[in-house]
Amino acid sequence: MAMRPVEQLCEVLREHGLKVTPQRRLIFEALYDGLDHPSADDIYHAVKGAMPDMSLATVYHTINDLVTMGELVELDLGEGKSRYDPLTSEHPHLVCLGCRKVEDIARDLDCVQLLPEEMNGYQVERCDVVFYGRCPDCQS
Repeated sequence: MAMRPVEQLCEVLREHGLKVTPQRRLIFEALYDGLDHPSADDIYHAVKGAMPDMSLATVYHTINDLVTMGELVELDLGEGKSRYDPLTSEHPHLVCLGCRKVEDIARDLDCVQLLPEEMNGYQVERCDVVFYGRCPDCQS
């Protein structure tokens, strides 16, 4: 599922008892406009020009609210920072080791399952599959 339109996200926020502030609306717009698997810093820099008094803390709080509500998925790609994906269904990612570009891969992950004897008593909640390589630009 792709990112909901801004007005729908505002309604989801209200349903969770949270206020729709101009700052949150601007963050929703930045996410909806297609930032590619952004970090909190990426989102902050995207909105800072339109609202210079926006704090990085506001961006983090809003992102955390969206993750808690299931509207964003937090990705840890070993970069020392989280990235965020509005495509909330389980899917693999392709990450360039050069420029760190991240792409979604449209593939069903049903084939990636643990056998009962491999689960060691765990109840698996999700699976992250990441392929690392070099994009065409970084190969040249």
